[in-house]
Amino acid sequence: MDYLLAVALFAISSSVTPGPNNIMVMTSGVNFGVQKSLPLLLGICIGFSLMLLVVGFGFAQLFTHYPMLHFIIKCIGVGYLLYLAWLIAKSSSELKSDTQTKPFSFMKGALFQWVNAKAWIVATGAIAAFTSSGGDLVSQQMIISLTFFFVSFPCVGVWLLFGSLLQNALNSAAQRRVFNLSMAGLLVLSVLPVMHEIITQLFW
Repeated sequence: MDYLLAVALFAISSSVTPGPNNIMVMTSGVNFGVQKSLPLLLGICIGFSLMLLVVGFGFAQLFTHYPMLHFIIKCIGVGYLLYLAWLIAKSSSELKSDTQTKPFSFMKGALFQWVNAKAWIVATGAIAAFTSSGGDLVSQQMIISLTFFFVSFPCVGVWLLFGSLLQNALNSAAQRRVFNLSMAGLLVLSVLPVMHEIITQLFW
């Protein structure tokens, strides 16, 4: 019971704190509302739970043997997050146009986890902290994955609800432009530590 509680507390703290997933969900809630953003929320929660299983069942060992692969994925992830920040900032000027952008789909939300720097940190951290060689690794990894699955829905969903509440408050194109630019800036800030790590590996 203590083990499950510890995993749940870790899942709650890592899921509800600001990060690319939550910023993306809140931005979608502001621009498209709860109903149209539900596929994105489902994709994030299910995609990350599956990612935990894959990391637990051998991906971490693969990175140990081939650290350059982890570095390459990290670089691709940072590049994609910066591109996503640009899309969020750009969407603000299209809110009132006939070609309004669509919210991200379930599949994009799920695949996004593989280029999300925070998702990698949380996944590898969870596996390292809550599995032990002396125990049943399969059972431990299933518990971790299922705990994150159930915990992430309300934790990430809070950000979606908050975004939908802001949808009514931000009732002008100018207000939404400021909001989207702010969210794009926060997304860039969230990847700065990873960018610093990449630069350090390249030049030091």
